[in-house]
Amino acid sequence: MNLQSDDFELFGLQQKFAQDRAIIDARWKDLQREAHPDKFAAQGAAAQRVAMQWSVRINEAHQRLKDPLRRAAYLCELRGAPVNAENNTAMPAEFLMQQMEWREALDEAQDVEALDALRAEVGRRRQTLLQRCEQLIDVAQDYAAAVAQVRALMFIERFAQDIDNRYEKMESRAG
Repeated sequence: MNLQSDDFELFGLQQKFAQDRAIIDARWKDLQREAHPDKFAAQGAAAQRVAMQWSVRINEAHQRLKDPLRRAAYLCELRGAPVNAENNTAMPAEFLMQQMEWREALDEAQDVEALDALRAEVGRRRQTLLQRCEQLIDVAQDYAAAVAQVRALMFIERFAQDIDNRYEKMESRAG
């Protein structure tokens, strides 16, 4: 294992968006077994520290690879198209209008059924954007265009969390 390897190389995977989660998880378990600090107890504290560094590195890679949004952002970054979400917040007007409509729907949602409908709509949009990411990254290799999809997905992920928070508020009021 090489600490300088990218996540895909570390996990023995092709550098592509479409991945099998079960393979990622199985490879993570294998790598963690190889690098577990207890395996290096007889070799002393220095070897255990290195094993711990490896364990942390493997966990970080696993977190990026298992999450489609993080994996897409990572692939864009590897290909020279960083997302830079913190200082690039411009979005197409159509997307912003959709966000405003969803926000209004969330504000007006009075019951679980309304939240369920909104969650389903947001979920469909998320799936569409993930499919676009796969097309742009794996087929077209258009990483700059994929960045726009990743940024839109980031907005959607935050909004989905807001929906979940609203469910919790409804549950706490009912209970």
